[in-house]
Amino acid sequence: QVQLVESGGGSVQAGGSLTLSCAASLLSLSGICMGWFRQAPGKAREGVAVIDSKGSTYYFDSVKGRFTISKDNAENTLYLQMNSLEPEDTAMYFCAARSLYRSCSGPRRGDSDYNYWGQGTQVTVSS
Repeated sequence: QVQLVESGGGSVQAGGSLTLSCAASLLSLSGICMGWFRQAPGKAREGVAVIDSKGSTYYFDSVKGRFTISKDNAENTLYLQMNSLEPEDTAMYFCAARSLYRSCSGPRRGDSDYNYWGQGTQVTVSS
């Protein structure tokens, strides 16, 4: 069974940085679309950053210029480098992967574009 396991969350002060990791098992990350999404208490899940099979990326407006998504195919791991964190970034962060059997021509922005989800890692930013 495909598993995505996030790590790297924690508590930081505003202006700080964190790097999230998403390790995949029974799923090769090369050739598929992946993404990071987040959900704050009482709010709907929203996109953070997504990446396609060729490394093209898309960042949602709230994180542009502050977050960087990357993928290490050799390590089979997805990353999210988060800089200049703000209290508004506080949320549970989820890693997502699109099935190999669904095309990945360009970064996929919707959560319905993804088939596999991790359990999430909590990020808390204090002011």
